[in-house]
Order: sequence, then C-alpha cells, then structure tokens
Amino acid sequence: MRGLFVGLVLAGSALAQKIAIESDSAVDFSKFHSFAIREEQLNSRNPALNSELTKKKINADIRKALEAKGLTYVESGRADLNVRYTLGATRRSEVETYPAGWRGWGTRVVRVPYTEGTLVVDLRDPSTRSLVWRAIAREDKGDPSKIAGKLDDMVKKSFEKYPPK
Repeated sequence: MRGLFVGLVLAGSALAQKIAIESDSAVDFSKFHSFAIREEQLNSRNPALNSELTKKKINADIRKALEAKGLTYVESGRADLNVRYTLGATRRSEVETYPAGWRGWGTRVVRVPYTEGTLVVDLRDPSTRSLVWRAIAREDKGDPSKIAGKLDDMVKKSFEKYPPK
C-alpha cells in the first residue's frame, strides 16, 4: 500500500519565511530523471506579483533548482515529473483532489490555503497523476514588491529538501 504523505518539515528563518515540505514515502524518487513545467498560476491582484515577468522568474528558479539536483528539463513531450505551481494572492483555500492509495484506487482531498506571499509547488508523477512532492513556501510580508524580491529564495529553500530521504 502506498504510503501516506509524511515528513512535514517546517523551517523558519529570521525573515518569517516558512517552508513546509510533504512527500509520498512510498515513491522511489531515484526513478525521476526529467521534469516539465506544466501549469503556472499567479493569483495576485498586484502587478508586482501577477505578471509574465514573475512567471518567467519562478520558472527559471524552478529549472535551476531541479537541474542542480540532476534532473533534465523537458520543454515539450513526456517528462518523469510534471511541475505545477501557484503564487497565492488573497486569503482563501482551494480544494484539490487526486488519486491516492494502492494503485491509484481511492482519492485524497486536500485543502490548500493561499495568501499573498504563498508559493505552492507540486511535483506529480504523470503516469499515475499522483502528487508525489509538495513545497509550500510562505513569506510574511505585506508589501508585494518585497515578496517578489524573495521569490528566488522561496524556490531555492523549497528544493533544498528534494529529493526526500
């Protein structure tokens, strides 16, 4: 039976940045050699966070972090991991449903809170459509331009714990 998501790791810094990591303990992460960025969402009303430049920055930071871990970026076509991310804007939560359990039988429902300064990065196995790894990085800053300046650090710290041990 596939393991439940375990290993919630919280790490804070002096700047009130918090990173939470979840991963599926039953997944062999050594089988993943390539990745593609498949879905990007920016949910901010502020132009400092909701722009094509912000997407490009986050994409570049994710590519740099995963390539440093030995994975190869795939622009189009099949990849071993699909990356999905959301940069949150207002205080709300979103319900996500995805296959879980043994051989994908069953469903896992998760509420994910989004606030200004919350970056959620998901890694999914496209063969099972299962979420295998998630990072939630939160920067507690009220000024969106200060959050924009911290995005590279948020991505870098998120991937420090990838792959899980």
